[in-house]
Amino acid sequence: MRMLHVWTSTPCVRHYPSTPARKAAPLRIDAALNERFSFQVVLRLERQERQRVRVEAAGPGGWAVRVRRVGYVPLLHHNTPVEPADEDLDGRGMIPGYVPDPLFDEDSLLLPQDETHAFWISVYPGRAATPGRHRIAVTVVPERGRPVRMAATVYLHDVALAPRRGFHVTHWFYVDSLIDWYRTDLFDERFWSILPAYVRDVAAHGQDTLYVPAFTPPLDGVKRPSQLLRVRRRGTRAWSFDWRDTARYVRLARSCGVGRFEWCHLFTQWGARNAIRVYEGQGGGKLLWPPDTPADSPVYRAFLGQYLPRLHRFLQEEGILGRSMFHVSDEPHGDDQRENYRRARAMLHELAPWMKTADALSQIEFARQGLVDLPIPIISSAPGFVSEGVACGCYYCGGPRGRHLNRLLDTPLAKIAMHGMLFYRWPFRMFLHWGYNYWYESQTRRLIDPFTVQDGGWWDRGWAYGDPFVVYPGASGPIDSMRWEVFGESLQDYRLLQTLGVPRDGRLLAPLRSFEDFPKTEAWRGRARRRLLEGRW
Repeated sequence: MRMLHVWTSTPCVRHYPSTPARKAAPLRIDAALNERFSFQVVLRLERQERQRVRVEAAGPGGWAVRVRRVGYVPLLHHNTPVEPADEDLDGRGMIPGYVPDPLFDEDSLLLPQDETHAFWISVYPGRAATPGRHRIAVTVVPERGRPVRMAATVYLHDVALAPRRGFHVTHWFYVDSLIDWYRTDLFDERFWSILPAYVRDVAAHGQDTLYVPAFTPPLDGVKRPSQLLRVRRRGTRAWSFDWRDTARYVRLARSCGVGRFEWCHLFTQWGARNAIRVYEGQGGGKLLWPPDTPADSPVYRAFLGQYLPRLHRFLQEEGILGRSMFHVSDEPHGDDQRENYRRARAMLHELAPWMKTADALSQIEFARQGLVDLPIPIISSAPGFVSEGVACGCYYCGGPRGRHLNRLLDTPLAKIAMHGMLFYRWPFRMFLHWGYNYWYESQTRRLIDPFTVQDGGWWDRGWAYGDPFVVYPGASGPIDSMRWEVFGESLQDYRLLQTLGVPRDGRLLAPLRSFEDFPKTEAWRGRARRRLLEGRW
């Protein structure tokens, strides 16, 4: 029989080109009054010539409904084989192949024969939404034949999510990626016209903290010179600072919904061995000192002695001193690097006693020795910090993988959806990830095509597909990924648990034993959420 198959799906399922047709079944969604949620409309045309198909969706009056086409990206390999636990690896039998991920702002496509494609429906009920049963109507309009009509049933519960408190989220934001991809002349007006869409995007996905590149970030190789702060040499060891673009960046971020800021690392990555690269001007001038200048050199000490008091004044004037976090060096480890870190931190403490620091580091000795105010250990180590009573954040990058939480291109979406509950399970202060929009070959300034390369070109050297970025570059703003949407929605679980005052060590969350050992099915999460929304926890 020749036919167009249409069915609805939760957001936690990847539909590959060869996914077989499924029978349409009722879809129920449970949500809080002010919660954003999503679902998918899936299409497969069998034994018919290709035809254009359009998808329409509408909710009650005042509800915002957005339709996007799910695109595919080529994935050459799995990141990490996991045996025998199928729940920790997605795409078995589909990879190598095309993996669904980018979400294009399109409501139609030319549907090929014998291929499965999907559309992502995002819904926000709006401030006037009322508790009860509601309906999202979906119409699939084929070029030939009759429209197909179906609906998703939404149960809004009499719970309003309060803003998240005491837990901050950041993904490192690379302005050099924007400058290079969109070919702006550093921070020209075109750059400033593109930036807001990206900042609004991070805020819309639950991120409340934005990286501020006052200087070119000393992260992942020698980056394109791009510093917001204009620096001018005034003498052998004297400099002046122009804060105009830094202030513009901060004020723009606040207007887009971001209220906290993390300031550029002040020493080189992996151990604070050297001073960071600072340029005259904003990156078009010369370096102020050679790249191998020691971290505790007289010239860098003099520079920090002038920069840090002015930074303090700037933060006070902008009213964000209490909303800022500061870094020494990223991921220091080992005895030698700990000693370098100790000296760098001591210098900062002397020059800026008001500064509290936070860094991604996983050796608990840094915390035991009081070298960092807020350690941010990797998730495999983070519960150990908590058990010792150390206030901390948590992070992951390309690893740990396997059974651990992550958000790679072959991480099951149902597993990604557990972020919010896992973050709540322990009293972490924040989550940090290095890759919001890293669109480069690893450790270089060479752009990649994110739609065809998702590992920085380094899968063979340990990088993971899906680790460097969660958004793709669009014509004038970000193209979200499925992984990013599910991550953002999962943070609402944190708000739900916090709004209700659910005990972290209570019965509901007891199955969350670690970032490796936790329920990984959407059925478990769905039951837990319904109990919370119905007040049965």
